[in-house]
Amino acid sequence: MSETAGLRAPAGPPPRDSAVVLLVREGAEGRELFWLRRGDALGFGAGMYAFPGGKLDPDDRRVPVEGASGLPAALLACAARELFEETGVLLAEGTLGAEERATLRRRLLEREVSFDGVLSSHGLRLSAARFIPAGRWITPAFLPLGFDARFFLAELPAGQGARVHPAEASEGGFVAPEAALERWRRGGALLHPPTLNALRAMREPTLEAVLRRLREPPFAENHVAARIEFQEGIVLVPQRSETLPPATHTNCFLAGRSSILVVDPGSDDPAERAALLAAIRALDTEGRRASAVFLSHHHHDHASGAAGIARELGLPILAHRATLDQLGLPGRAVGDGEALGAPDFPLVALQTPGHARGHLVLLHPPSRAVLAGDLVSSLSTIVIDPPEGNMVDYLSSLRRIRALPCGTLYPAHGAPVVDGPAKLSEYLTHRQMREDLLLEALRREAATPAELVPRVYADTPAPFHLIAERQTLAHLEKLASEGRARERGGRWEAA
Repeated sequence: MSETAGLRAPAGPPPRDSAVVLLVREGAEGRELFWLRRGDALGFGAGMYAFPGGKLDPDDRRVPVEGASGLPAALLACAARELFEETGVLLAEGTLGAEERATLRRRLLEREVSFDGVLSSHGLRLSAARFIPAGRWITPAFLPLGFDARFFLAELPAGQGARVHPAEASEGGFVAPEAALERWRRGGALLHPPTLNALRAMREPTLEAVLRRLREPPFAENHVAARIEFQEGIVLVPQRSETLPPATHTNCFLAGRSSILVVDPGSDDPAERAALLAAIRALDTEGRRASAVFLSHHHHDHASGAAGIARELGLPILAHRATLDQLGLPGRAVGDGEALGAPDFPLVALQTPGHARGHLVLLHPPSRAVLAGDLVSSLSTIVIDPPEGNMVDYLSSLRRIRALPCGTLYPAHGAPVVDGPAKLSEYLTHRQMREDLLLEALRREAATPAELVPRVYADTPAPFHLIAERQTLAHLEKLASEGRARERGGRWEAA
């Protein structure tokens, strides 16, 4: 058991079996690990640094492995295949030249041949002896994709080199653990908990100590991470909340090193509050003490736990004046551009109205990370619901944060977005697309917002049409403010 309460294992579809390889070599600075930066377009871990690996393929079950059978053998075959595809390193018994390996890797990636075919056609075989079991991790419930990953430690074979393929990763190479961890501290390399734990484990002096940390990691329960710190100083505690689908959780962030802001405690459920308190108290034992509760805005799935946490820990509540007034909570009003946090982890509050009048985000200038609240989501677009929501203000807020410039966006719903400017541009393009469709419909005939939804949101399932109607009204009000649309008797037309 760890010092903090564990995150619930996925309640939906079972996590997919997968395998990951910790490829190690002795370099100029001692022990080194091969890591890679995942592509920005991937559905899981986009833009983050990780180790070679991936999900189990049905064909992996057909690959014979000496010393293993059943699912363990299939996972070893998966590990060997993924390592070969992503790095060009082939952990197999037998002889194969560098040119032959490169040709076979290309053919495997282009699906001209199966991995079993690669091995059998050249008299190669897999042996379990090359792969040392190095732990197991299951994806937390708040992430949309779930994996049950078995980790293996393997040594780079003599005479082979590792190089990422552009189709598999954007960059990669061998790195000393301490150098990798320093990039994580600066926010230059975002890491999932298994990656962070492995890099820390590799600093241990003996193989026995390395394997003990890999197989029995701190801050994990039942193979699920109980502390998520994608970059040092930003601990994520996902809380099951009353939010809109597809989201099921609100990300509460514990931001800071010596002085912690509890950002958006969005659940008043006793179990969720207990989990958050456990996480805060675990940090307190390390000298990282909570100093205040910070609210990005007043919505229930962001603020419902604020009063309870503040009362339990004796903390003040910080928020925009509009947020405090709407919630009826005592607290200190935070102004645009106000400096918060401590010198070792400075934060700046920036006003970003649109989703809510009092919406604030927090910028960490050294790493350019932004705790984004409901400015963006990595699961869907953001609802702009008049009169609280204002499309003109919202688009202005998106442009303001994009112009900072910003780095990683930490939304309140979904995983972090490493390429923040690209996500903000994507949102602006999406809103422009909706506006163009709306203007096209208005030029044909006058209509009510409800009548416009099937034309403007034809790609949106019917259960979400009421929400889409509110979004349509927000766009119409924007067009009216610009003199491009007008309302007559409840129907809207192009001006």
